[in-house]
Formats: sequence, C-alpha cells, structure tokens
Amino acid sequence: MGSPLRYEVTDGLCEITLDRPDRLNALDDELIDGLTHAFARAATDDGVRAVLLTGSGRGFCAGADLKFMMERALSGQLTEPAPAMFWRIAGRMHDGIATLKRMKKPTIAAVNGPCAGAGMGYALACDVVWAAHEATFRLAYTNIGLAPDAATTYLVTRLIGEKRALELFYSAEKLTAEEGLRLGLCTRVLPGDALLFEARGFARRLVRGPSVAFGHVKQLVNDALREGIEAQMEKERAAISHTSSTSDFMEGVSAFLSKRPPEFKGA
Repeated sequence: MGSPLRYEVTDGLCEITLDRPDRLNALDDELIDGLTHAFARAATDDGVRAVLLTGSGRGFCAGADLKFMMERALSGQLTEPAPAMFWRIAGRMHDGIATLKRMKKPTIAAVNGPCAGAGMGYALACDVVWAAHEATFRLAYTNIGLAPDAATTYLVTRLIGEKRALELFYSAEKLTAEEGLRLGLCTRVLPGDALLFEARGFARRLVRGPSVAFGHVKQLVNDALREGIEAQMEKERAAISHTSSTSDFMEGVSAFLSKRPPEFKGA
C-alpha cells in the first residue's frame, strides 16, 4: 500500500496532496499523521516559501473515514475505548492544523471537490481558499452525534459569524462552492479543470514575493481579531520596523524607483 499523501517541493513551492482518492481522501490515522508531519516539514524548511494543499481524484477531503473506523470496530481491532481514540486522534490533528495556521509562509487550499468535517478545518486553516465549481462544503458532525473538531468552530465562526455558524453545525447543510463563496468560506470559484493550474500560478507568485513581509502580514492578520487596536498597532510598528531592515525592502524600493519588477530573495 502506498502513502496516503504526496509531498513535493519545486522551486520553493511545496505541494501537499491528500492521496486516498478511493475514499474521497477521508482521514485515517496514517493520513492525519502524514499531514501533521508534512506541515511541520514545510514550516521548518527554508527552501519552502509557499504551500499548496489539495486532494487527488474528485474530492478534497471527506472528513474522518467512518467506514474505516467501523470496519476496525466490527473486526475487534480497536485497542482503546472510543473516547480515548477520539481524544488521541483529535490531538494529533490539531497539532497539524495549528502548524498550518501559524507557519510564517503563505498557504493556499485548492478545494477540488467535496470538503467536509475535518477537511474543512484543514482547508480553512490555509490563508487563501479557492474552490472548483464542483466543490461542496459541509459540517456534518451532528448527523452522527459528534461535536466538531479540527478547529472548525474557531475558523468557521470567525469567517461567517456566530448565528450562521451555529445554523450550519446544527443543520449539517451541504453548501455549493458558490454558496461558500457568498459566505466567505472561499474567495474564488473556478472551473475544475483550471483550479490547480490557477492555484499553482498564484502560489508561484507568492514564492517570488517578500517572504519576511508575508510572515509578518500573516501573524498580524491572525492576531487582529484577538487584540485591541492599540496592541495591534504596536505589533504593526514592530513588524514594519523589522521589514525595513531586509534586503527585500531595499530591492522593492529600488525596483519601484527603476520602474521594473522586483526580484525578492526572501530575506
């Protein structure tokens, strides 16, 4: 059996692809661990300047692989009580999502198909979410009597507001890509055959950008909803002061004055 995940780095762009197409890239232990390790690897690799997350086949991620869990339970392969298993799995998943959310590199999710449950957590933890016309979004935890995980209560609530978030969690309504766009779950909807090409193009553009400045932008935006304006402005002051000492800043000014495209080096 091959790896359920592909990890490829080309010219500063790291592509992480969930690769269980026969299960719509549903999450089992191996895939969850693979994603957590992949995000840590990308975050700490100085050769990686942007990350693109997508799924193989016709799905992005269908959430937890319930069929796999039931097969293990019915065959007597579970070695721990259900509460212990979910506590353990959620913890490993949350480690990966926290790394994805906090890494000081631009991250893009190309949602190529169904995106449900924890799959939405992985997608929405990315900085930019683009979706194919065929994509759908669904928070179906309550359909099987579970509470949400994968940071979905944090991420969805901040994107669409408390009332609409509660409605989606309660109803388990399936949203089309266009409905996701209207709510703010994604920022662009593209034809399925163009999604990955366009997302790669955008990611490569970010690879060529000022990486230090991008890292500060990401941290500042992530902190913006938690801080008062005075604290946020102090963080902005520290960030702009730091970036003014980088070679990318000098290159940006030089290129602007020379009326040419900048050649950023990420330092």
